Amino acid sequence: MMETGQSATVRRTYSAADLSAYAALSGAAQESQVPEPLIAALFSYLLGVKLPGSGTNYLKQELAFKAPAPLDTELTATVEITRLRPEKHLVDLWARCTAPDGTVICEGRSLVKAKDVGA
Repeated sequence: MMETGQSATVRRTYSAADLSAYAALSGAAQESQVPEPLIAALFSYLLGVKLPGSGTNYLKQELAFKAPAPLDTELTATVEITRLRPEKHLVDLWARCTAPDGTVICEGRSLVKAKDVGA
């Protein structure tokens, strides 16, 4: 059962080869830092696989990118439940991605519809 304050985390390091593959798939120019969609994808992974998990549907996402994400640096992405609305199957979450030195790369909020929100 989900609870306010519950969180999930994933750590990921992106290499130049990852960015090359992303550029080839997306048609975007290859960058020297991690593109914002790859950072946002970390949150999508967490929401769909970890918390709330399978069956989760995005309703809204607002992200603010605060600093560039360097290559070959372990990034830590976390989502935390800030509000549960079981009667509507809604979950509000805070999302944050940081570098090892604590620099906030990105933060924001998500609203999702999920199964098993609880009461």
